[in-house]
Amino acid sequence: MVAQGRVTDLEGFLADVAAREAQMPTGLDGGIGIPHCRSIHVTEPTLAFGRSAAGIDFGAADGPADLVFLIAAPAGADDAHLTILSSLARQLMNTEFTDALRSVREAATAAALIRGDEAPSQGGAPETASAGDGAAGPAQGTAGAPQDTAAAPVAASAGAAAGSTDPAPAAAGEYGAAPAPAAPAPAAAAASGGTPFRIVAVTSCPTGIAHTYMAAESLENAGREAGVELVVETQGSAGFTRLDPAVVAAADAVILAHDVPVRDKDRFAGKPTVDVGVKAGINRPAELIAEVREKAARGEASAPAHGPATPVERAGDSTEGYGTKLRKWLMSGVSYMVPFVAAGGLLIALGFAIGGYKINKAPSVMDHFLWTQADSWGALLFQIGGVAFGFLVPVLAGYIAYGMADRPGLVPGFVGGAIALTINAGFLGGLAAGLIAGGVVMAIQRVNIPAALRGIMPVVVIPLISSAIVGFLMFVVIGKPIARAQKGLTDWLGGLTGTNAILLGALLGLMMCFDLGGPVNKVAYTFATAGIAVSNPSDSAMKIMAAVMAAGMVPPLAMALATTVRGKLFTPTERENGKAAWVLGASFISEGAIPFAAADPLRVIPSSMVGGALTGALSMGFGATLRAPHGGIFVVPLIGNPLLYLVAVAAGVCVTTALVVLLKGMRKPAPESTGADPSAPQAAAPKETKQPVAA
Repeated sequence: MVAQGRVTDLEGFLADVAAREAQMPTGLDGGIGIPHCRSIHVTEPTLAFGRSAAGIDFGAADGPADLVFLIAAPAGADDAHLTILSSLARQLMNTEFTDALRSVREAATAAALIRGDEAPSQGGAPETASAGDGAAGPAQGTAGAPQDTAAAPVAASAGAAAGSTDPAPAAAGEYGAAPAPAAPAPAAAAASGGTPFRIVAVTSCPTGIAHTYMAAESLENAGREAGVELVVETQGSAGFTRLDPAVVAAADAVILAHDVPVRDKDRFAGKPTVDVGVKAGINRPAELIAEVREKAARGEASAPAHGPATPVERAGDSTEGYGTKLRKWLMSGVSYMVPFVAAGGLLIALGFAIGGYKINKAPSVMDHFLWTQADSWGALLFQIGGVAFGFLVPVLAGYIAYGMADRPGLVPGFVGGAIALTINAGFLGGLAAGLIAGGVVMAIQRVNIPAALRGIMPVVVIPLISSAIVGFLMFVVIGKPIARAQKGLTDWLGGLTGTNAILLGALLGLMMCFDLGGPVNKVAYTFATAGIAVSNPSDSAMKIMAAVMAAGMVPPLAMALATTVRGKLFTPTERENGKAAWVLGASFISEGAIPFAAADPLRVIPSSMVGGALTGALSMGFGATLRAPHGGIFVVPLIGNPLLYLVAVAAGVCVTTALVVLLKGMRKPAPESTGADPSAPQAAAPKETKQPVAA
C-alpha cells in the first residue's frame, strides 16, 4: 500500500488502525479479522488481504484469525469505508469463498477472488506461478455493484510472518464495492401448491457493519434452502432502506436479529416474531426460520406496538441482571443530558466572563438590550444558558424512562422531571421521576389490551395514565422527601472545607483516571455536572467541577509528554498516538489515553490515578472554580484562580509522566522497530512489490 502510494505515512496509518482497534475488537468468528479505519494518510479506498499460518488475535471469541482483511479509507470517505465492510461481510458468510482464500496459492488469484473476477471454486486450485506476483487492471463490475473504472494494482508481500510457510499476503487494489449478493430468487411454492411462506427480517449490530450484513446473508441463504421467501432489512451504520410496507403487510412472520434497538419496530406489530441477538442470525438461521414458522402455525402474534421489550433489553444480553440494566437506564438519561449541560454551562460561563459576576441580576434582554453594551451581550448569553439548563432535569428523567420503556416513556418522564424542578427536588428528583415513569409504562404495557384499542394505546392511553400516576407520586408521595435529600446534599457540598474538600478532590481524581471515560469516570463527571446544573451553583459545586476536569486532562497529557521525553520506551504507534494525545488532553478528553492503557494497563492506569488524585486534591486546595462542564484549557479564562489551576494540572501530568517512564524503564526495552508496529499485520507493509500485470 505504501509502495503504490495508497498510504502516505505508514506509522500514522498504523496508529489510526490501532486507535480503531482499541475502540472495539474487529475479530469475527470463523478465524477472520477485519481491522479497518479512516485515515488522513490514505489516498484512496483500499482493501488489503493477508493470511497467517499461526493466527493473529483480533479479539474474536473463537480464537485467532488466519484470514485478515485490512480496510483503509481516506478521512471522511464514510460511504466507501462502509460499502467495503458491508460487502465483504456478506462474502465472508460464503464458506466456498473463505475456503478458497485459505487454499489459494497466488496473490493475484486471491485478489481476483475478492474482487469477484474469479469464482470461489476456481480459487482453491493450485497455481503454477510463484507466490508474490501482482495483479492489476480495473476491478470488474458485478451484479449489484458499481463498476470500478480506475486501475486497481495489487501489491504482494514477498513473505509472511517469520516461520510461516503460508503463501504471501496480498494487498488488493481499489475496492469500489464487493460483489453484491444476488437477490433471493422467489422461493418455491409450498408443497400444497399455494403461496410460499413469507418472512421479513431485520439485522443490526452495535457498529452496524460486519455482523449486521453477515446475519442478513446467513438468513437469506437459509431462507432459500428452506423454500421460503425471506427479505432482510439491514440497519447499518450507513443508514437503512425500509422494507416496502406492502412486503411487510404480506409477510407471514418476522425475524429480528439485533443487538441494538430496531428502528420503527411498530411496523411488525401483530405478526409472529422471533426476537434474538444478531449472532443467532449468523450461527443458527435455519432454527430461527423453523421457530417462527411454528409460531405462525400456532397463531402466536407479537406484542402490541411498543411492547415490553425496552431499548436496554434489546441491546443487552438476556442474562443481564437488573443491576446492569439499572446502570444502563441511568446512563441513557445522563448521555442525553450532558449536551444540555455543556451548552448551558458554557453559555452561562461566557455570560459571567463578559458581563461580570452580577450578570445574574440583569433584567430580561427582552426588556433591555443595547447592541453596543458588553453587559447586554453577557446577559443574553447568561439567559440563553439558563434556558438550556431548564431542560436538564426533564431530559434526564425523560430519557431514563425512554431507556426503560422506549418512546412511551418520554411523556411521563418529561412530566415527572418538570415536576421535580417545580418542587425543588432537582437532580435526585429527576432520577426518581425517570425510574418511576419507566416502571409505570412497562407495567401498563404488560396488560393484555384488545386489538381494537392497540392503535390508541401509545398516543392517548399510555401518556394519559402514566403521566397522571407519575404526577401524583411526585407531587404527593415522594416529592418532599426527595427535595429534602437534595437540599441536604447541596448543604453538605457547601460545607466542604479544608481537609474534607481535598480528600474529595483526590477521590474524584482517582475515579476520573481509573477507566478513562468508562462507567467510574462517568459517575465522577455526572456528580460534578449535577452540582453546576443550576443557574447559580454554589462555590463548592464549582470547585468540584474544576477538580474533575483538571484530573481528566492528566492521563492523555502525561502520555503525550512521556512519548516526547522518552520515546524509545514506546512503540512507533504509541509515539504517533502521543501527538494526538496533546490535543485530546488539552480538550479534556480522557479517552486519549486509552490506547496506552490498553497496551500496558498495569503501568499506565496506576500512574494516571496517582497523578489524577494529586491534581484533584491540589485543585480543591487552591480553591479553583469552574462554571463550564467541558472545554479543557480553552475555558481557562472562565476558571477561578486559573494560574493555580494550571499548576495543579501540570503537577499531576509531571507525576504521571515520571511514574510511567520509571515503570516502563524497569522492564527490558523492546527492540527498535524498523518502521512498522511489530504487532501489525504483515500485509500492511509489503517487502517487495512486483510490477502490475493484467488481471
